[in-house]
Amino acid sequence: MKTACTTRRGAWLALAAAALVLGVNPPLALARSNSIAITSIAPFDAESWTRLVEKGPRPAAYLFTTRTCRDCPDTFEQLRSFVMDAHRPVELAAVVMDAEGLRAIELGATRYLGLTRLYAFHGDEAALRRSVDPEWTGAAPYIVLLGRDGSLQRSVGLPSPAMLKLWLP
Repeated sequence: MKTACTTRRGAWLALAAAALVLGVNPPLALARSNSIAITSIAPFDAESWTRLVEKGPRPAAYLFTTRTCRDCPDTFEQLRSFVMDAHRPVELAAVVMDAEGLRAIELGATRYLGLTRLYAFHGDEAALRRSVDPEWTGAAPYIVLLGRDGSLQRSVGLPSPAMLKLWLP
C-alpha cells in the first residue's frame, strides 16, 4: 500500500531525474517526455526564420501549424518518434501561425507534447512563406528539417523515410 510519504518521495525522485536529464540535454529530454509541456512561447516573424537557419540549433525540425490543422499532431508525433529512435538531441519546434499568447501555449501544451520550443507567428503570412519557402502555399502541416550541416529539406506532411534518414543519418 502506498503512503503519502512514498508517493511524495516518488514524485520528488521523478522530478529530480527530469531536472538532471534536462540539464544534460534539454532538447532530447523534452522530446522524450510525454509529460513535460511547453509553458512559454517565443515571438516569430518573417525575419526569425533567417536567423534560425543561420544561427539556430542544429539539427532541428520546424513544424508550421494552425489551430485547425487536423493532421499536425499525428505528424508531429511520428516525427518525434523518429527522433527518439535515432537517439539524437534535436530541436523540435512548432510555429503556430494563427494564435498568440496563452492560446498558442495551450495548443502547444495539449497537442504537441515533446516540443523543445514553441513560437507564435505574428505578421505578414505571405512574407513568412516567402522567407521559409517561396513555393509554400500555406498548407499545414509544413515541416522544415534543418540538418547539422545547414541543409534544408521541406515537406507538406510527414517527410519521407529517405528525407528523414538524410536529415539524421
